[in-house]
Amino acid sequence: MILDYETLKLIWWLFVGVLLVGFAITDGMDMGVGNLLLLMGRSDDERRVMINTVGPHWDGNQVWLVTAGGALFAAWPAVYAAAFSGLYFAMLLVLFALFFRPLAFDYRSKFTDPRWRRMWDWGLFIGSAVPALVFGVAFGNLLQGVPFHLDEFLRPYYTGSFWTLLNPFALLAGLVSFAMLTLHGAIWLQMRTEGVLAQRARSWVRVMGLVTLVSFIAAGIWLALGHEGFRILKAPPPDAIPNPLGKTVAIVAGAWFDNYKALPWTLAFPLLGIVGPVLAILFSKGNRPGLGFAASAFGILGIVFTAAVSMFPFILPSSTNPGSSLTVWDAVSSQRTLTVMFWAVVILLPIVIAYTSWNYYKMWGKVTTKDVQERFSAY
Repeated sequence: MILDYETLKLIWWLFVGVLLVGFAITDGMDMGVGNLLLLMGRSDDERRVMINTVGPHWDGNQVWLVTAGGALFAAWPAVYAAAFSGLYFAMLLVLFALFFRPLAFDYRSKFTDPRWRRMWDWGLFIGSAVPALVFGVAFGNLLQGVPFHLDEFLRPYYTGSFWTLLNPFALLAGLVSFAMLTLHGAIWLQMRTEGVLAQRARSWVRVMGLVTLVSFIAAGIWLALGHEGFRILKAPPPDAIPNPLGKTVAIVAGAWFDNYKALPWTLAFPLLGIVGPVLAILFSKGNRPGLGFAASAFGILGIVFTAAVSMFPFILPSSTNPGSSLTVWDAVSSQRTLTVMFWAVVILLPIVIAYTSWNYYKMWGKVTTKDVQERFSAY
């Protein structure tokens, strides 16, 4: 089967979105547990129980982030170059924070000194909370436009600073991301622990579910009333040779809602972003954390794709020179590159999902204080 260039561009937009959702659902729950580690764990044994619910899986889950970064580089090299140069310090902040996670998982239990373990508990918290917040801040800035432009040789020039990224709307988007992933971690802990820890997790599901719901709705209202969007006025056909400077773009009020007006079925994504946390709270309250975890996962899918659908076809809008904005159609690799990667994904992704599912199946079950005292020594 030979796919045309336009279809491949759209497929890779979906693939990258799926990778980001996969990362948010799998590694997001690990980060959610890390966010709650110091808040829920009242003793060393309780914190060990929490860590051991994700200990066997966290490194495999984080591969989703690495894969998403690789897919971004391979499918949209212009976006990769502009984003990683313009958002360099933000990316370094995430990278340095992530350094704490493998070190904390591997070294926390090497010594029994409470100060040593407390230090690595803080490392796990920082390595979880900072990326969870910064990823949301990044999406908040994308929805406002990033201050960069392209010269005649398509070289990107970033004209902003790290501190301008920390604007009020971006911080609200960061709160959405942080609360969403913490909710996911809390429902995971309710599902994988028992007794007092499970009860505390249920309380945090309610708190983080409400924060996710309120902040997500507030961000949508703010976007509708307080921020302009980007709209393509004139562009080459989607199957033309990619040229980011070959289009005319305007900044227009309400433009981020164009796709919902043109395709009403896409309203399912923001609806899912609202219904998911609500159902997670209700299932958690009814002591059905398995269904609550599924509801939380669907909520994550809805929230991530709400941002993606709102911006489509833009990937990296430019606030200082809208014509330099990078889109699905003009920031991609060649048709051959997209085709080769497409078949690699079609063949390998089902294998990865099957192996990951088998891994969770073999290591499933409640984690208790007795378990960590008798069976576990690594975490």
